[in-house]
Amino acid sequence: MKEEQAIRVAFVSNYINHHQIPFCNAMYRLLDGAFFFVQTQPMEAERVRMGWKEAEKPAYVHCFYEEEAYCRQLILDCDMVMFGGTDEESYIVPRLADRRPVMRYSERLYKDGQWKAVSPRGLLKKYRDHTRYRKAPVYLLCAGAYVPSDFHIIRAYPGKMYCWGYFPETRHYDLDRLFQEKGYGEPKIPCLLWAARMIDWKHPELALETAAYLKERNLDFHMDIIGDGELKLQMLELAKAYCLEDRVTFLGYQPPEAVREFMERADIFLFTSDRREGWGAVANEAMNSGCALVADHMIGAVPYLVRPGENGLIYEDGKKKQLLYLTERLVADRIYCRQLGRNAYETITKTWNAENAAGQLLKQIRYLLGAGDGKGIPGRDGQAPAEIGSCTPCVPAPILSERRARKRVHNAFCASGSSAACDSKEV
Repeated sequence: MKEEQAIRVAFVSNYINHHQIPFCNAMYRLLDGAFFFVQTQPMEAERVRMGWKEAEKPAYVHCFYEEEAYCRQLILDCDMVMFGGTDEESYIVPRLADRRPVMRYSERLYKDGQWKAVSPRGLLKKYRDHTRYRKAPVYLLCAGAYVPSDFHIIRAYPGKMYCWGYFPETRHYDLDRLFQEKGYGEPKIPCLLWAARMIDWKHPELALETAAYLKERNLDFHMDIIGDGELKLQMLELAKAYCLEDRVTFLGYQPPEAVREFMERADIFLFTSDRREGWGAVANEAMNSGCALVADHMIGAVPYLVRPGENGLIYEDGKKKQLLYLTERLVADRIYCRQLGRNAYETITKTWNAENAAGQLLKQIRYLLGAGDGKGIPGRDGQAPAEIGSCTPCVPAPILSERRARKRVHNAFCASGSSAACDSKEV
């Protein structure tokens, strides 16, 4: 077997945060310290207000705005550079000009709709940044299931796109104890959780409409709502209009650690964002916390992480009745709810976590550089992309059209046992 060569990897992004640190720590460990994170800007003030912290910087973090010459040399000299999270291309232009290998990572290009691909000005920029490197050693880590479809439109990275995502901290629990402590009050009733900024495309109103529906159905439950934002006052008024004061608690902004604690107590996590949610790391965190996830199908993480009816539930974007029916089913059937929660936990702890992602990525990097044992990851190179539902970090990314995704979710919903709901005009 060919001996593996020592390699150096740099990750260039806007700033280090709690969602990236677990992955970066794993890479630093696997590379025996030959891993570097180049931070291009300080953290945004809004994120700091939300409770995010620029923690004490790990040893591998170097700030471009403080060590420009050193960082420029790192970007040029490392064997592989990962690049994403910043719109400024100048950091990697010299490396691309030298045809040195680069792994870009990206959320989708067309969060507002693929119709925007017709813009000549936009296409010119996409060509300059992406398409012209289709034959160069430049690869794409797709942070979301709809990313490959967007880049396929502009004919970029053919055969060089891989399933990817975000990998926040993975926690390991005594599952029996975790599920014993889930629920609200004494005796415990089902606890639902919604956590996000209160802005239009996060759709906090859907959480309150779900609570109103469950109350109308005379089901016992409690809902916690975490977050703040421009829609906060409107949501408070909506809760009052629905007479939900005894069923819903507004908790305001909470730091990430506190959000995880609420997830650990919740039975069900409602993820109501629309297509503008490029990935959605709260999905990872809620599933890792044993929550049964009910999520909009257009959220980037959902087709990679969720197998409908097995480790979570998915509703069609814009189909509120599906959301209501699926949530009602979980509230009414706690055994089914906990089965989904257990399977969700295993999805994160066994597959979609920082340690596994770093290991798989490093194996693929070594293969691309010719610095490994001469083999790619089994079932990868020269073979068909993975099927949605069986995606794991770093396997070839399937090109999932939006139409196919909607049909897949619709069929899964209609097979779930609600023929009446499926036949209704809305769904």
